[in-house]
Formats: sequence, C-alpha cells, structure tokens
Amino acid sequence: MTITQLTYLLAVAEYKNFTLASEKCFVTQPTLSMQIQKLEEELDVTIFNRKKKPIELTPIGEKIIEQAKIIVDESNRINDIVDQQKGYIGGDFNVGIIPTIMPSLLPLFLKTFIKKYPKVNLIIEELTTEEIIRKLNDGYLDAGIAATPLEEPSIKEKVLYYEPFVGFLHNNHRLYSEKNISVEDLDIDDILLLEDGHCFKDNIINLCNSFKKKDPHNFRIESGSFDTLIKLTKEGLGMTLLPYLQTYDLKESDQKLVRSFKNPAPSREVSIIYHKSQLKIQLIDALKEVIDSLIRGVIAFSDVKIISPLRK
Repeated sequence: MTITQLTYLLAVAEYKNFTLASEKCFVTQPTLSMQIQKLEEELDVTIFNRKKKPIELTPIGEKIIEQAKIIVDESNRINDIVDQQKGYIGGDFNVGIIPTIMPSLLPLFLKTFIKKYPKVNLIIEELTTEEIIRKLNDGYLDAGIAATPLEEPSIKEKVLYYEPFVGFLHNNHRLYSEKNISVEDLDIDDILLLEDGHCFKDNIINLCNSFKKKDPHNFRIESGSFDTLIKLTKEGLGMTLLPYLQTYDLKESDQKLVRSFKNPAPSREVSIIYHKSQLKIQLIDALKEVIDSLIRGVIAFSDVKIISPLRK
C-alpha cells in the first residue's frame, strides 16, 4: 500500500470516474486503474462498484476512503511542517471564495499576491460556503474566504474586513430622494434578492427580520448574480442591496443610484477560514497580510453593525 495508491483512490471517490480522476492526478487512466486494482487485490476487497454509473463506493470502500483521507492528509502535513520551520512560502495553495465576494475581492489582491509570492501556486475556486466547509474538512482546500461567523467547530476564522451594505435603487423609487437610508426603510416585497445558496441573501433576510409591507407585487424575483439584480433595479422592478465593494465597478451614472445606510451601517464580516488542523499557516498569513494592506485603502468604515450570514 502506498500514498500514491491512496491518492488515486481519493481522486476516483471525488470525481466518480476513472478517466477524470486520472486527468486530475496527471497519470494515464490505465496506470491509475492498475494501481487501484493492485490495492484491492492486496486488501482482498472491492472498493468501487464499477457497474454503477457514476461509480459508487462499496460499504467497505467508504470506510477505506475515510481512512485514506486521514493518511494522505497527514503525509502532506510533513511537508507543511518542514516548510513552516524553514519559513518557506511556496507550493500549492488551494483557496475557495464564495461567489458574492470573489468578483470584487479577487481583482484587488491577485496581481499583488502572485508578484510578491512567485513560488506559490495559487489555485482558486468559486464555491458556496457549504462547499468550502466540506472541502476544508475533507482536505481538498487549504483556506477559504467567506462571510462569517460560521460557528463551525472544525473551522478557524481570521477576520479580513467588515464590508457595509448599500442600497441600489431606481430614480423613481420611494427612497431615491433620501441621502442615506435606514434599516426601517426596507420592505421585503420591494427587495430583489439573490437566489438560495448565496449567504448574502441570508445576510439580507437577517437584516430585515421584521418587514413592513407597503406596495406588494404580484411577482418575486431571485437571481444568481448582482449584475442581474442591478439591471432589474434599473428597470424599476424594485431595489436591491449590494456589498460595498460591488459598487466599485459601477458606471458613474449608476453610482448616483447608490444609497449608504445611516450609522451603524449594516455590514458583513469577511474572513479567511481554514481547518483547525491546517499547517499552511505561513501561506494563510501571507494572503491575509496582502489583503489587509490593500483593503485599508478601499474600506475605511468603522461604525458598523455585523449581520450574521447564518439563517435565523
């Protein structure tokens, strides 16, 4: 039994396909299949049910995969321990970022980070908070960037910044004449929301936990992107709430449709998160330092009220 064989096992278990797993492991499909078959013969068990499409784990296979994750993860940590001792900042660094943060934050730090740390192979995925937590727990990610607090016992959080919410509304909207808006001005039937699965939607629902109904519509719109919500708002179909950084790419004419909240401004807490047993702390701290240095020049708000992303 070798670490390589266990790594191949994990790849097949994740992708449920031998060909795709071999591509991800950078080996030929016959090589990967042969190594797994040798391991099954050595253990005298069948790990995968190859008759199923997609491939499924057998009951004993599920237990073997659980142990394989631990073994491969711990073997990788030997290299992490050595790198940490040497102060080396390099190697693969897998980071997941939630969709409502990635488009606005990534352009701010990516170029600076890769220039400052050229030996780091930064691998970034856009994932939901649930996917990030699962992949952190399974060892497929080294860190994530998400709205917090998450109250996950296995996950540690380091706050990066606090991002205020702002209103975005049509020039015929009832709040357009207001210089600043308040939470009491909001109406759930008037707000265009992101679809389920986006924690920013949960932020907004928690913010507006007691709504006033003023002008109910005979429709309800939820979208997967802020761009769509912005376009619908400009068509006069309601208003929406945006994270502050999302307004940086707005045209000058659209900036006039943005309204800040009165203090304390409702805000979300954005953190870099990682598994409590993670050893790539030097990489995590390097990323946090870069983001900290850049975000200070963009977000200067101090009087804020943090809205939890956890559905109440």
